[in-house]
Amino acid sequence: MVNIILQIVGFLLIILAGFILGIIIANQYWKIKLPKLIKKERENAVKKSREVLSGQFSEQLAPFLPDFKYSPSEARFIGKPVDFIVFKGMDQKDINEIVFVEVKSGSSTLSMQEKKLSEIVKDKKIKWEEYRIPEGLVKKIKKP
Repeated sequence: MVNIILQIVGFLLIILAGFILGIIIANQYWKIKLPKLIKKERENAVKKSREVLSGQFSEQLAPFLPDFKYSPSEARFIGKPVDFIVFKGMDQKDINEIVFVEVKSGSSTLSMQEKKLSEIVKDKKIKWEEYRIPEGLVKKIKKP
């Protein structure tokens, strides 16, 4: 009976020693690995941030680039869900077409929302609506 108890205690001590040793090894591993991992993740975050900012900057410059098909003064930057709305003919005070323009660079592709917007435009599911502010909400300014 004493022999069995000693074996159980010995076994538990071995498990405890293994557990403590595992904690020590894991702690040392992460002391070495974690700073490298953090540095790599920060570098990735900075790189992605620069890419996003570069893309946004490029989007807003697009009307002034040589291959842009429309007059920069007729293009209005929206950003989301589409980059530009172009009012063709606006310079001559004769708007004859409205064009939605999404700017992409490199190998980027349309998002699901951009694809959906493209389908809506192609299907001509577009309408004009006028909204009038209720008279009671408009404060009338009286001249002295």
